[in-house]
Amino acid sequence: MSELEHAPGLTLRHDYFGDPAAWKGLVDLLQDTFSIDIGIQDRFGGPDPTSMPFGYFDGEGCCVANFSAFSMPLLVNGRAVKAAGYQSGAVRPEWRGRGLYRDLMRRAFARTAAEGYELDILLTDKPALYERYGFRILPQHLFVARMPKLQASGSTARQLSLETPGDVRLIKTLLQSRQPVSSRFAVVGQMEMFLLNACFNSAIRLTALAENAVVAWTFDGATLWLLDIAGTAIPPLATILSALDVEPDRIEICFSPDRLDCEVSLEPYEGYTVLMARGKAADEIAGPLMLSPMAEF
Repeated sequence: MSELEHAPGLTLRHDYFGDPAAWKGLVDLLQDTFSIDIGIQDRFGGPDPTSMPFGYFDGEGCCVANFSAFSMPLLVNGRAVKAAGYQSGAVRPEWRGRGLYRDLMRRAFARTAAEGYELDILLTDKPALYERYGFRILPQHLFVARMPKLQASGSTARQLSLETPGDVRLIKTLLQSRQPVSSRFAVVGQMEMFLLNACFNSAIRLTALAENAVVAWTFDGATLWLLDIAGTAIPPLATILSALDVEPDRIEICFSPDRLDCEVSLEPYEGYTVLMARGKAADEIAGPLMLSPMAEF
């Protein structure tokens, strides 16, 4: 079915982020649909250059439907996997029920298949929609850490701000050269979502440890949530806690903690969305695992 058969008056566009007006069309679509402002990315150099957006635009240049793929390389059980993520799926209410979303999904899936991606992942609150395309749910777990023995930290810690250009440069440098936070299941490189998620949640603290690691965390006075670590090496949990200078009653690690040198117990993660995967590399993924909240998309 061509786009004109089910979308008269619309123009199909792909790879359109180089057009500022079209990019703004997607920003407006997601703002109107989900009340999120992905235009914040313009502050940090623009959207992910690996993005493969597919969208329908009306005669006035308004984006009425979109579905995007992007490169999200993962480390899975010690192996680098060429993975694609899918995001920014939305259709304006007046254009729903015409098959636009299904059409754009199929185009994005065909694109990544043709480019040799071996794993597809997405986050959704409607898993049944994607199960028909071969996606399956990957159960996620929180890792509740036993309090390690603390010792005087040799690391200097300082709070970072996304409003400070020098701090942003440090964060971006460490994200580009990072060691994946886990060897079992972790993002190898994805800068844009880390920065965007940090902007979306004002409770997230970004702390530099000796200028070679950035810790993303939140703390409510009792529970510390360790969200992610971007660094050339992953410090042990005891080193991190000593540097942060907090004494939590409970520590929840929101990623596979195999590089933190700590003891943990498991709790099922009950989030608003579920993580789904498909592809020839999907069978290599074995739990327990969690995708860092800083990599959510």
